Amino acid sequence: MLQDYFETYVRDYEYYKGGAWCYEDGCLYRGLIALHQATGDKRWLDHLVRLVGGQIDGQGRLVGYEMEEFNIDNILSGRALVFLHTLTGEKAWLDAAALLARQLETHPRTESDVYWHKLRYPHQIWLDGLYMALPFKVEYALAAAKPEIVDEALRQFSTALDLTYDRDADLYRHGYDEARQQPWADAQSGLSPAHWARSIGWLAMAFVDVVENLAPGPQRQELVDRASALASRLLALRTSDHRWLQVIDRPDAAGNYPESSATAMFSYFLQKLARLGGPAALAEVGETSFRSLVRHELRPDAHGRPQLHNICCVAGLGGFNGRYRDGTVGYYLSEEIRPDDIKGVGPLMMAYAETLRNAQSVGLASPRTDEYVELTAAAKR
Repeated sequence: MLQDYFETYVRDYEYYKGGAWCYEDGCLYRGLIALHQATGDKRWLDHLVRLVGGQIDGQGRLVGYEMEEFNIDNILSGRALVFLHTLTGEKAWLDAAALLARQLETHPRTESDVYWHKLRYPHQIWLDGLYMALPFKVEYALAAAKPEIVDEALRQFSTALDLTYDRDADLYRHGYDEARQQPWADAQSGLSPAHWARSIGWLAMAFVDVVENLAPGPQRQELVDRASALASRLLALRTSDHRWLQVIDRPDAAGNYPESSATAMFSYFLQKLARLGGPAALAEVGETSFRSLVRHELRPDAHGRPQLHNICCVAGLGGFNGRYRDGTVGYYLSEEIRPDDIKGVGPLMMAYAETLRNAQSVGLASPRTDEYVELTAAAKR
């Protein structure tokens, strides 16, 4: 079963950056939290405590974390700290999360009051950063009883959506440069030139993870409506086998391929949006995409161990490791593809958890368990 694959993966997982606090590990933590919430199985919580606890030293500091770097990616893993505090009531978890909250108090912002992606990417908003920072900001604010911070996070989210929206394509662009300094930025709009699927996947997950923490009312409904509009556009961009391409709206581009992390993110997004008040039909669409992803991309390696394939390792904008990433279609199709990268496996865990919840809501013991047994058995052969 898929849970066997996840268990083996987590059991053997090595910190993505040698134990230093980073967003990649946070992708796994989000998957473990989703699995624990969907199943009630304590093993996922035990893994979470083991791994997160291993990144906090004896003085309560986050290993390898430097606030002065002002790296918005570092915020994501803090959601696990807030979750563990809420679950256990232990103050130490929230104290550790407070370090990240303090970063957000002084993190550089655009003139429009949205966080820069990183100190070394000045004046820039990336879709990735909305997922990295804003759900944490909302969850921490609720845990720390600071409702005014929730309102600020929602204003930032709304502003960023407006600034990154590409009206002609009815999609969101990966990056926005307020200063129009970067060669990748359009001189008029400030937007990067192409639509990278995973960047939109980060945004999609930010939508539902923020909505989940809001009480019914106009603020929540506005986000549900905007998320539903994105979902409608995503449905039109699916491949014939219900997945999504690396450059999501360019099926004509040579070398374009169905990318696994984005497909898992969109499956999670669609199913969770349906659960939170979006169009109910999205749940089945998301589950179909999940099943297609497992069928096509969970395949054995040379030793017969299942791996999730066709995961873009990383992509960004601007200078990095001696290379300038120009945000074009050709650039996104040139990035390394790495099997079993956590940026794909974590969202797969989350999508599976939503599939479990969906099955439970309609009275099934599990989501088409016989099919998953067959698929994973085939992958092991």
